[in-house]
Amino acid sequence: METRPKFWMSLFAVNFAIGVATGIILEFEFGTNWSNYSWMVGDIFGAPLAAEGIFAFFLEATFFAVMFFGWNRVSKRFHLFSTWMVAIGSNLSALWILVANGWMQFPVGMQFNPDSARFEMHNFWEILLSPMAIGKFTHTTSSSFQVGALFVVAVSSWFLLRKRHREMAKRSIIVASVFGVIASVFVAFTGDESAYAVAQKQPMKLAALEGLYQGDTNCALCAVGILNGDQKPGDTSDPYLFAIKLPGALSFLATRSFDGFVPGINDLVYGNSEQGVVGVTEKVASGRIAVEQLAFYKGAQKQGNRDRAETALAEFRKHEADLGYGFLHSPEEAVPPVALSFYSFRLMVGLGTFFPILFILMLVFALRDTLENKRWLLGIGVISLFPGYLASEAGWVVAEVGRQPWAIQGLLPVSVARSNLTTATMAGTFFMFLFLFTVLLIAEIRIMLKQIAIGPEEK
Repeated sequence: METRPKFWMSLFAVNFAIGVATGIILEFEFGTNWSNYSWMVGDIFGAPLAAEGIFAFFLEATFFAVMFFGWNRVSKRFHLFSTWMVAIGSNLSALWILVANGWMQFPVGMQFNPDSARFEMHNFWEILLSPMAIGKFTHTTSSSFQVGALFVVAVSSWFLLRKRHREMAKRSIIVASVFGVIASVFVAFTGDESAYAVAQKQPMKLAALEGLYQGDTNCALCAVGILNGDQKPGDTSDPYLFAIKLPGALSFLATRSFDGFVPGINDLVYGNSEQGVVGVTEKVASGRIAVEQLAFYKGAQKQGNRDRAETALAEFRKHEADLGYGFLHSPEEAVPPVALSFYSFRLMVGLGTFFPILFILMLVFALRDTLENKRWLLGIGVISLFPGYLASEAGWVVAEVGRQPWAIQGLLPVSVARSNLTTATMAGTFFMFLFLFTVLLIAEIRIMLKQIAIGPEEK
């Protein structure tokens, strides 16, 4: 029996090693490619990353050694305990990383220090327990559980098609399908909560995801559609070439009321006084005053003009909330790539609807012991892993592309957060990492395929 968990553990170990290698490289890039970002928000962003290293990485790294090499060297109970510690440590890593990402989406618990021009942590618990951080963690981890279940289903389906390790494959499919169904329920629930949080904290992202230019009450949700690629902010024509809509669904998703008003891109860029929506145009004007007064404050301090410094600081505080908008060149720059966000969102949701159906079919036929006869379903099970990865990546496109042009929502545009590097330097490092990651990917796939081809040892 122990050969089965050893087999799955060996595949996990390969992914674990690649994750550690790529994760370390990405953290170094904060100092190389995002030095301005690190300077301005390092006091806040660095805290959860440090917690990830102290409370999560060392936990999982320590017990991973026991889990992987401790067979017949420690008691079965301690080996099981070590396995659970690796699982808990991995999820704690996800927690701290996603807390940091959630803060970038919805910055809370901090204050701006005009003397150092840095954002400083004010309330750690507000950062940890923000609705965006909680939504990020629950939705990302549950969708990752779903991908993990698809991985087990794909490998086990391949074994059944090849008529190898049949007993192990059928048991693995049952376990993975049950886990996948539960994960799918959580994905749907947390996805709805995440969408509601986006509507409240990042309305421009929601408008881009829906291709919504004109806000409305009882707003329909576009289930399937093709965007008009020529649509620009300020245009009041129909943004869809084709669309199937669900009446009132978007209003309910965003406001929990079918009659709620959902602002569109035009409302958010140019304002809508009737609905109380302050536009980016007004925020850009306010933000430029904040940038100007901050410069006056710094200059007056250097000159020793205390009265002038206090006056400039008081004026800066009036416009401080819009500081980030002062770095935008135009109000329209606040609109993220609409087409990429729109189609990525539908790809994610569409595939996410398919996976629980697959898990249920797999589970039903496996319990009836007729799964081996459903070669069409086993074929779908093998290839389902690739749509699983695609859906996961589409979700990250929605999260990160949808908040552009912001590195930190409303506070720091990407153009300001980046390091002052030449184009040649950026291109060189990009292709260097592209080559390195490609080599790691090829190595991982080859090792995984070889291990799968060998399969578990049979006794």
